[in-house]
Amino acid sequence: MALVDTLQPSAGAYRRQKPRLDWPHALRAMRRLLADKEDTVQVFEIMRALNGASTARGYHRLLATPEGGRIAYERQEFARKLMDDAWLDSLPDGSLGAAYRSFIRAEQLSADGLAEVSRLGTTQIDEPHPYAWFGRRTRDVHDLWHVLSGYGRDGLGEACLVAFSYAQTKGLGWAFIASFAALRSRKAKTYPYVGAIWEGYRRGQAAAWLLGEDYERLMAEPIDSARRRLNLPAPVIYNSIPPEARDGAVPSK
Repeated sequence: MALVDTLQPSAGAYRRQKPRLDWPHALRAMRRLLADKEDTVQVFEIMRALNGASTARGYHRLLATPEGGRIAYERQEFARKLMDDAWLDSLPDGSLGAAYRSFIRAEQLSADGLAEVSRLGTTQIDEPHPYAWFGRRTRDVHDLWHVLSGYGRDGLGEACLVAFSYAQTKGLGWAFIASFAALRSRKAKTYPYVGAIWEGYRRGQAAAWLLGEDYERLMAEPIDSARRRLNLPAPVIYNSIPPEARDGAVPSK
């Protein structure tokens, strides 16, 4: 699962007109996603329909952080670093980057694969614009957030991370997906699935703002100290649910 926001053609356009939300399109994409939770394209469709100006707001929030001006000026395409196996292999054992390296190789994931999915149906994501760059940056750290937050790629882990992502980004697309996941999870009474999703949102609220981090530096940081610094203790409710039961959290039918 991944994220990308609606992108505006210019800062002036953003100031003049608030992006419109397309609820019918979001509902159609949600139906397709509920029918096939592996259809990641629909996640991006929902984000484009509902996230409105959240990318622009996030970019300006970044500029207000101590190192945000430098990060925005350098405008590094982080996906390129994440696709650099030599760089990943150079990260020390016990670091966040080492944990990420193990995660993506075990799950057979790649930042480039996620980027390709995000490009389906739109040309905006690759525009040479600060808001577009911030949208790409947000997309590219999604799997890193899995590692930082402690949420797996099972159905419940994805739902929890969606709720976490809404708290961090304020993009309505994430709230929309998380709400549907919680509603579907109510059908399963054996475990506290809804509680785990709600905990994901609360953890996202309590944590430091992750989009303001210098990710290249963060990747070399010991993962335990990074989680302490960012106020990301382990999820309690999610971890209380047996791994074999976590895919039953959001039934597809």
